[in-house]
Amino acid sequence: MTALTVNDRPVDYRMDPATPLLWALRDASNLTGTKYGCGTGDCGACTVMIDGEAIRSCQVSLADVEGRFVITIEALSRDRGHPVQQAFAEKQVPQCGFCTPGMIMAIAVLIKKNPNPTRGDIDREITNLCRCGCYPRVYEAVELAARVARGEERIAAAPPPGISPEDAARAVPALTPEH
Repeated sequence: MTALTVNDRPVDYRMDPATPLLWALRDASNLTGTKYGCGTGDCGACTVMIDGEAIRSCQVSLADVEGRFVITIEALSRDRGHPVQQAFAEKQVPQCGFCTPGMIMAIAVLIKKNPNPTRGDIDREITNLCRCGCYPRVYEAVELAARVARGEERIAAAPPPGISPEDAARAVPALTPEH
């Protein structure tokens, strides 16, 4: 059994310690915001925070993260109020959205470590791939999020509306043919 803390909750995974963290998060914890993209650590869709560092979860095993603290996109900000999430919405970054969770996690780490990143810093630190080519909007969002995090600017956009668990789980009435 591998013990670690995921999204501020202690978790004991009863999985092979060689299992990639990505699959433990997705399959055992149902934290599907962490995406499988390439499995080689190149695309960054699976990026999570481990002890405050942006790490590709497909490249670390459960044994590697024993006793560590993992944060996934689901817990970055439960109300989607994190400056990076707000900036992504404001700048309309997502197109297909597949890379978005991993990119947001990597950018959140960058801004925490470097509250005033240059374009060079962004290029060096954010190596996530976006198949839709949204990079110009990503740069704008990173710069906006950094200004918001520094308290220099506010974002007027509200977080995207959420769906309550009750609404998501409610049964849809069966359609009956009209007579």
